[in-house]
Amino acid sequence: MNEFIILLGWIGIYAPVSLGAIGSALGCKIAGQAAIGAMLEVKGGYGRFVGLSALPSSMSIYGIVVLFSLNRLVTVDNAAGLFSIGVGSGLAFLLSAIYQGQACASAIAGAKAKPEIFGLSLAPAAIIEGFAVFAFVFALVAAGSLP
Repeated sequence: MNEFIILLGWIGIYAPVSLGAIGSALGCKIAGQAAIGAMLEVKGGYGRFVGLSALPSSMSIYGIVVLFSLNRLVTVDNAAGLFSIGVGSGLAFLLSAIYQGQACASAIAGAKAKPEIFGLSLAPAAIIEGFAVFAFVFALVAAGSLP
């Protein structure tokens, strides 16, 4: 039984990176497809669409930092905390990246039709990023209290 508990701790250490990377890949795919579609229909300003489609990749960076804050010897005493913090923050990064990709795709579609709203159309994606930052900061603070 102790081996299973320790395995859960190791899963928790690596979950933020793996789940954050999966979410980033999916979010960038969603926004990237919208960017490619927009570039086919407009005559210029491609860089802003490409840049916006990369926004969900930040969740991978958050996952890496959380991994470093959780990385320690896994014991029966800290395995549950490692698992909870790692999987919880990883799921937050995964979902935030996917939803951020959808918000970026909508921003790209809106800016394609009406270029002057590009800056304002970034607000929903930025708000979603804020929720990921809350999970990120919570994970760092909580990791500091683990044995």
